[in-house]
Amino acid sequence: MPKFIQEKQEPFKKIKVTFIDGSYIFVRFNCKDDYDRYSFRCFKFNFCSVTAQRGLFSNVTEQKITDKTKSIWYPFKSHWGLAKNRWRTDEKVNPKYPVYIVSKGRSDNGLTTKSLDKMGVNHYIVVEAHEAAEYKEKTNAEILVLPSRYLNDYDTCDELGNTRSKGPGAARNFCLDHSKNNGFNRHWVMDDNLDAFHRLNDNEKYEVETGATLRASEDFVDRYSNVPVAGLNYYSFCKKTDKVPPFIKNTRIYSCLLIDNNAGYRWRGRYNEDTDLSLRVLKDGLCTIQFNAFLCGKVTTQRMKGGNTKEFYAEEGTLPKSQMLADLHPDVAKVKWMFNRWHHKVDYSEYKKNKLKLISPQNDSGPNNYGMKLIKERG
Repeated sequence: MPKFIQEKQEPFKKIKVTFIDGSYIFVRFNCKDDYDRYSFRCFKFNFCSVTAQRGLFSNVTEQKITDKTKSIWYPFKSHWGLAKNRWRTDEKVNPKYPVYIVSKGRSDNGLTTKSLDKMGVNHYIVVEAHEAAEYKEKTNAEILVLPSRYLNDYDTCDELGNTRSKGPGAARNFCLDHSKNNGFNRHWVMDDNLDAFHRLNDNEKYEVETGATLRASEDFVDRYSNVPVAGLNYYSFCKKTDKVPPFIKNTRIYSCLLIDNNAGYRWRGRYNEDTDLSLRVLKDGLCTIQFNAFLCGKVTTQRMKGGNTKEFYAEEGTLPKSQMLADLHPDVAKVKWMFNRWHHKVDYSEYKKNKLKLISPQNDSGPNNYGMKLIKERG
């Protein structure tokens, strides 16, 4: 596998600022010079770190501070970093398994297809018949039309029938069959709102413009006999300052999934079908692998037009999808109100005991970076 070193980065100093409404925020500093500069600005603005005003604090730190801001670095540290570095390969590296994007209503703004184009990764986009012509006109990928029987036969796990969108599960079943019928043992299936793919290493997250991370993921998963589902973690869930392992086993896999075509699992459910699939796999004593070394940037569904935004969330909110998961898996899934909307909360602790079964020996010859080179550019 590619080199992976990820240690906890501790700040030079960390302070707590309390606002007059009782809320507070933590401020971190990389070095003494940064802290001294902050102290000077506090003196300049006559600012006190106890019973502070949020607006004045924004002026002191030269950053936008809202009631949802929990912590900051001073000076401002970009989430993306200032250097627009990229991982690239001299020669094209493609995944060995086919890549599918399930899409709806996003022929103009499909982010995943643009990201894969930038990486040089060939892929399919699966759409319903009435949108096929528009997608063919506006995208570079090969367009596959979802046969209507997949929608007709899809198990939505509710009694709503055709009164609501059936979600992406039917198209995902088609991807599984299409790849299997073409002789592949696995396939990738992705949401259409992934804005980039990244590699995490040495406490930095840089975008990859190569299919090497997908290929490395495939090779790693293929070393085990009991991993029907694997995938990439979200960019926003892995802080570059935290110590995290290269992968986590036996948790849910979202949005960017590597699926075993021969494991016998089919997609089901109008909502949360990815969590349902992960739980069924884990309950059968098998494993999932979620990579932290390789990440995908997920744009929140409700922030983009198309997809399920109009059919589900704009009208229903998030309660029905959370409730469906709790109904399907009441032993481990609960519905909770968090962050001003309904969420599902799943307890995966029971499945940590599921063990990976190795079928090919580990190569101890050292890291294999799959030809990836870090190209340094300034933003």
